Amino acid sequence: MSARDLAAVEGHVHDVIAVGAGPFNLGLACLAAPVDGLDVIVLESRERLAWHPGMLLPDATLQVPFLADLVTMADPTSPYSFLNFLKHTGRLYPFYIRESFYPLRAEYDAYCRWAADRLGTVLLGRHVESIVAEPGAGDETVYVVRSLTPDGTETHRARHLVLGTGTSPHVPDALRDVVQTSGGDTGRGGPALHSADYLEHKRALQATGSITVVGSGQSAAEIYRDLLEDVDSHGYRLTWVTRSPRFFPMEYTKLTLEMTSPEYTRYFQSLPAETRDRLLAEHKPLYKGISGDLVDDIFDTLYRKSVAGPVTTDLLTGTSLTAATWDADAGHHALELHHAETGVPFRTTTESLVLATGYRSHVPGFVEPLRQRIRWDEQGRYDVSSHYTVDDAGTIHVQNAEEHTHGFVAPDLGMGAHRSSVIINQIAGREVYAVEDRIAFQQFGPAGASALVGGRR
Repeated sequence: MSARDLAAVEGHVHDVIAVGAGPFNLGLACLAAPVDGLDVIVLESRERLAWHPGMLLPDATLQVPFLADLVTMADPTSPYSFLNFLKHTGRLYPFYIRESFYPLRAEYDAYCRWAADRLGTVLLGRHVESIVAEPGAGDETVYVVRSLTPDGTETHRARHLVLGTGTSPHVPDALRDVVQTSGGDTGRGGPALHSADYLEHKRALQATGSITVVGSGQSAAEIYRDLLEDVDSHGYRLTWVTRSPRFFPMEYTKLTLEMTSPEYTRYFQSLPAETRDRLLAEHKPLYKGISGDLVDDIFDTLYRKSVAGPVTTDLLTGTSLTAATWDADAGHHALELHHAETGVPFRTTTESLVLATGYRSHVPGFVEPLRQRIRWDEQGRYDVSSHYTVDDAGTIHVQNAEEHTHGFVAPDLGMGAHRSSVIINQIAGREVYAVEDRIAFQQFGPAGASALVGGRR
């Protein structure tokens, strides 16, 4: 009986309901699919799956190799692998000839939809409104999940929850009056949007006389590069404002990559909360920097375009945008800026504004009825265990909501299959998937604290 059929059976209790069909819960469902006796469904509010659709630029690639797909690092033989997707879509040999480990972002997006379609356990158009805990058989607790669908309210029940609702576009408080996260005009100003909505509004941006991109990471760089290509043909002035003192490339050396490992995650989790928070700020260049190749490509593009004369662009480093207001009479945004190293405030104007200011995790409102069952830290964040549970009973799990407890690997696609393996093993009460204990040559923490693995420390 399919998940859709089971959903119609009154009183049926699933083993797991995963809320949110991003890559991490999709990976969990793919890895759970072949496990006998493990009944998992995924509820997704959107009618169609799309992975960061506002940033599916034609040439954009993942920043991790294809091995960091939904399943391969846990089960290289899985039928839900990226390579199997390429085989089924007739693209395996072209991918091989291309000789790049890094898939296009658009084909990864298509891969996720392909996997969801093959699963048959991903229910789209289910906007979860509430989750309550009710007594089940014996000492068992059953979670009752009510979701709104185009056809009305639907109810599902499960013994375990996996919350993978992801992150939301972040707009600094000082700029909320001119930017709305769903894109477009708020009614208080001109074109102003978050990078999450870039592609939908690209033409409207290019129809203006000036565009300012704000941000320090990969998204800001990709948008700047995309707009830079057309700067002369459309005739707008393009500005990039970044708080960083320079255009930091992401640190991608191999010993640094060893920090995306089970043992570093354990080490990070063992540290005091204040130390973890400090390290997260220091680790930003490890996962929030810009691809070095993209930095070079931006320079090469500027150089190429400069042959014909000065390029109508400004790159402002070490500069913070502190406020923005819309001047209706002049038809532009007035930007208040601050240069960190000199301490000098200054102003500029722009007709349109793109904020590549990142994303923030949040606790969804439907969790509120479960608040007393969930562990929280002093800052009101999930207190996440080594098994990714947030309740003492070990029945409520989270994905990509544990950066403050597990470190910068939380949003890393390459560690998704590892985390899903840990969650599945914990739910099943046995080792369904082998979970690597140690993979790094280096040691984290005090000398002698780690056991020998494979003849090396």
